[in-house]
Amino acid sequence: MIGYILVAVLIFGVLIFVHELGHFLVAKRTGVQVNEFALCMGPTLWSKKWGETTYSLRAIPIGGFCAMEGEDEDSENPRAFTSAAVWKRFYILIAGSAMNFLAGLLILVIIFSFAAGFTSTTLSGFTDGATIAEETGLQEGDTFYRIDGQRVYFFQDISLLLNRNSTGNYALEVIRDGKVTDLGTVPMIPKEFDFDGEKRLAYGLKFVAREKSVGAVLEEAWFSSIYFCRLVWMGLGDLVSGMVGLDDMSGPVGIVSQIAQTGKNSATATDAALNIAYFAAFLAVNLAVMNMLPIPALDGGRAFFLLISAAIEKITKKKISPKFEGYIHAAGMLLLLGFIALITLKDIVKLFR
Repeated sequence: MIGYILVAVLIFGVLIFVHELGHFLVAKRTGVQVNEFALCMGPTLWSKKWGETTYSLRAIPIGGFCAMEGEDEDSENPRAFTSAAVWKRFYILIAGSAMNFLAGLLILVIIFSFAAGFTSTTLSGFTDGATIAEETGLQEGDTFYRIDGQRVYFFQDISLLLNRNSTGNYALEVIRDGKVTDLGTVPMIPKEFDFDGEKRLAYGLKFVAREKSVGAVLEEAWFSSIYFCRLVWMGLGDLVSGMVGLDDMSGPVGIVSQIAQTGKNSATATDAALNIAYFAAFLAVNLAVMNMLPIPALDGGRAFFLLISAAIEKITKKKISPKFEGYIHAAGMLLLLGFIALITLKDIVKLFR
């Protein structure tokens, strides 16, 4: 268990490093001066200066940063962040999330390289005893195209979209004979089927297997990344609508616990490695999406403020002080840290129940 916890901490560290590396590389590429590139937070354990940049390792294994000249304060330096063109600053701000997304995609490519094959979205038939063909009008050879108006890209989208509808009635569109066919709203109620002696609820659908190839691996990895993005957006929507609450959310402690349980519940060491890697890919994409939300202190909030301030400056010919923006993001950071502390406390209480 301790080993898996250490792996979880390592995953967080790598994802944060990759994120900050994105900011760092684009800042250097666009000529913005980077004063410090740090992994972790708090007191400095080690540091070394190469050129104009100090590289450091800090004591608290949470977070990290890429400190650019003039990022949150006025600076007369022509290579300050605020002196760079708007498009350069925008690219610097989104680079961290872009690197996290690419990291998640790369992890998925590696994972799926070990797969024997994949499952397509095309029906190969129906389980014995299933009546769903008569009830829905589905036919062998149909390829799922949309479920309840949501596009189906790969196999996992089908179970995701079917499970989100609790009414038992689904708006289905399939590709049949090369054309999109609207089946209208049809009933699909899961029934109990026998799978090798184990009874499970299922819809009775069978799907065509897809052979492994370089193209199939890349496509599966890409659509899995999009699937993760969809999960995050759906989760945020559920949170706003009240379908889920704080009890359904996890902070760093909860995520570490989930990673540890994932490894512990895996049948073999290889399965544990692949399952944890899959979880890490989800975390990478999750971090990419969440960090681009237009919330102060997050990169998305900074990018949004950048575009707004650029528009105001173009209209009024007056530049908004970096200090003012710094105050906004500082307030946002305090609120964000308070929220994380609340979720972390909830996770700790849950561990001791």
